[in-house]
Amino acid sequence: MSIIGAIGSGYAPYRSAAIGTSAVAGNKPILNPNASTEKAPGRVSSPAECETCKNRKYQDGSDEMVSFKSAQHISPQSAPARVRGHEAEHVSNAYKEAAMNNGKVLQASVSIKTAVCPECGRTYVCGGETTTKIRYGNEDNPYEKERKAMHRQGLVGANIDLTG
Repeated sequence: MSIIGAIGSGYAPYRSAAIGTSAVAGNKPILNPNASTEKAPGRVSSPAECETCKNRKYQDGSDEMVSFKSAQHISPQSAPARVRGHEAEHVSNAYKEAAMNNGKVLQASVSIKTAVCPECGRTYVCGGETTTKIRYGNEDNPYEKERKAMHRQGLVGANIDLTG
């Protein structure tokens, strides 16, 4: 469950400008001190003129009904929030699926990934991934039947007298 982006350079989909500013860095973003109209040394363009960032699109690669099923552009500034919101849809779907099928969500986690634009050097959100674990109370499952049978019988050898 993740969003996969397609861009010309082959990098991942989510890219964002830096988040927040710092008094030490002035008005420059914390995660991207070069987010300005100035071209950084060794870069093709400045973040303000970067065609890669302007044309970046995001698309979900899962089989769930969530946002971003068709490729869409997200501005670098709003990508972090939009990616987190998208991945939250996957978590919500896991809870709905568990509730409808007599299951229980044991674990749900979201990871947001970042990368650096090869053209302008901007740090951006390049994707997200949701991992969920759901336990279902399926009585027809042979593993579940065996586990319950062992629980009823007690564990063999659990009470051993070694004094004899």
